Amino acid sequence: MNRSHILAVAVTAAVANLAHAAPASLLPASNPFAKPSTLQFQYPAFDKIKNEDFAPAFEEGMRQQSLEIDTIANNKAAPTFDNTIVAMERSGLLLNRVSTIFYSLVGANTNPTLDALDKDLAPKLAAHSDKIRLNDKLFKRIRTLYDKRAKLHLDPESAYLLERYHTDFVRAGAKLSAADKEKLKAYNGKIAALQTQFSQNVLKEANASALVVDKREELAGMSDKAIDAAAALAKKDGLDGKFKVPVVNTTQQAPLSVLTNRATREKLLALSLARGSHGGDYDNRQVVLDLAKARAERAKLLGYPNHAAYMLEDQTAKTTDAVNNLLAEFAKPAVRNAKKEAAEIQKVIDADGGKFQATAYDWNYYTDKVRQARYAFDENQLRPYFEFNNVLVNGVFFAATKEYGITFKERHDLPVYNPDVRVFDVFDADGKQLAIFLHDPYARSNKRGGAWMNAYVGQNKLLGTHPVIANHLNIPKPAAGEPTLLTYDEVRTMFHEFGHALHGMFSNVKYPRFSGTRVPRDYVEFPSQVNEMWMAWPEVLANYAKHYQTGAAMPKELLDKVQASSKFNEGYRTTEYLAAAILDQKWHQLGAGQIPADVLGFEATALHDAGVDFPLVPPRYRTTYFSHVFSGGYSAGYYGYLWAEKLDADTVEWFKEHGGLTRANGDRFRQMLLSRGGTMDAMDMYRNFRGRDAKIEPLLERRGLTGE
Repeated sequence: MNRSHILAVAVTAAVANLAHAAPASLLPASNPFAKPSTLQFQYPAFDKIKNEDFAPAFEEGMRQQSLEIDTIANNKAAPTFDNTIVAMERSGLLLNRVSTIFYSLVGANTNPTLDALDKDLAPKLAAHSDKIRLNDKLFKRIRTLYDKRAKLHLDPESAYLLERYHTDFVRAGAKLSAADKEKLKAYNGKIAALQTQFSQNVLKEANASALVVDKREELAGMSDKAIDAAAALAKKDGLDGKFKVPVVNTTQQAPLSVLTNRATREKLLALSLARGSHGGDYDNRQVVLDLAKARAERAKLLGYPNHAAYMLEDQTAKTTDAVNNLLAEFAKPAVRNAKKEAAEIQKVIDADGGKFQATAYDWNYYTDKVRQARYAFDENQLRPYFEFNNVLVNGVFFAATKEYGITFKERHDLPVYNPDVRVFDVFDADGKQLAIFLHDPYARSNKRGGAWMNAYVGQNKLLGTHPVIANHLNIPKPAAGEPTLLTYDEVRTMFHEFGHALHGMFSNVKYPRFSGTRVPRDYVEFPSQVNEMWMAWPEVLANYAKHYQTGAAMPKELLDKVQASSKFNEGYRTTEYLAAAILDQKWHQLGAGQIPADVLGFEATALHDAGVDFPLVPPRYRTTYFSHVFSGGYSAGYYGYLWAEKLDADTVEWFKEHGGLTRANGDRFRQMLLSRGGTMDAMDMYRNFRGRDAKIEPLLERRGLTGE
């Protein structure tokens, strides 16, 4: 997900022929944002877009939408659904066009010019959004329609759109006094600026925190090719003769599973853990405190005890109690399992003659040895069978074809912002083109960490637009001519992110407000997590898990070991996730007068109080580089992965009960869930599909948390 949704009132699709007259444009025709792209499905003309095109397009986009909103608000005709709500859905097309592409590039391919503009735009866009949401005349029209909604005889999607607009405006402060609205504007501007600063600090700190070593031997355990890549990266950065290993956004780092030099492991994890909290230009501690305080003060102004309460009211969880109870239910069994796993690791260390106690930087290295001892294989045995293109085409795409009947054809005529980006036409079962899909797999120094999906163009019938959807990953790029061999987790991530892509591509809604993944934050991960099930589905796995050199299928005995070890290390995985989710809630359940002075001290206390302060399992993200919640769209919402996994695990059981990977099952899932976007209450949507609420037992079983 990305920050192209920064203007919740802006349309999420590109422009089509409009039934109303748009304001005369002051943007030169030479600016590529002046008109919709003429490429198929309004695919972005990346080859024509320059850094200097963005600022004037943003300025003109805000000006045009302001005029459009003023026209709606000052309309002398009585408010109707068409002249108010639909008119708002049609507004802001230029602004949406430029913001969608800008924030996609800031995330995937940024540069100093874009970063500077991002920082400058954050408070301006917040002010622009406030100008709309806090417009008294506009809200009066919305409220008039809302109050008589039962008499308007609207179709269900239109009726829900009206309800959502009313809720959105109320939550944005439309009912506040004039004086409080001014306070709210100040908070929103400050929060937007702080979020941007946090995000930029995280990326710059990641680049500055890379591990640099002097000797090749210090990287023993890494493949020769990986060490050569570290040497090349160091040379590129002016460090001839040294070796540079970049860090990724999570706390644990992939090389920790193979580095035999314990001192190197210790140094790498220490660098990772210290990000944003050791002084210097990119220290995020004060940014966190200022941001937590501003969010808490804004929530208080809006009538909520804290930021989490404000955010959760509009999610499917609804309350902080519901989230706290979920996290607490998992904490004790997760840590209990993690401690059992740690004991097994210690046994291996002792058996190897190691005279030390296991630490966090030993975990990944020795857990692979435990896996080898228990299942007679390690994850590195899998990688030759997980060649990137095979996984994408013969795994991810193959499963989608089997389940939904859609097909893919790569094309090379459309421009891309980086040579590594691949583009595919997506065709529906009837042969008609459904979408265009971009895949951006590799890590770059100017690309934010993690993996995500975004929509360059969202589907909606009002404007007649079709989906242009992208997936972004951070797979290390091999040396030229070498194959891209994936880890098991990287394969899982590819299937996961494509689940988001399917949600966007299958959207079949009337209004931009409901397009694709525009659903509650704690529901959005549900379809993507369901799609993960196909990565190990026998029919799918057999189609893509083939040796990159020989083409031989993964041996059955290795496959059996993969399946047998599916719950291996779940104590660790659940505990590191819970620790991060709990930190998110602890920070955002603070009242305005409760913000601490010491970020790391608060973090330690929060983890201890929740019972997840197990030193061998640090949080998946520590506070100072937790981009999901301090700069992304997951503030008070990181619990959502687990919340959605409850729905996911229950849905996987449904698929198994009904025959698994079949077109009938896929078509039902598509029709009842993936195509609906945000057109109705998310939990009602789920109940319609499943016939009941989700049960938690499948999730407990999946994570190995049943029994003592």
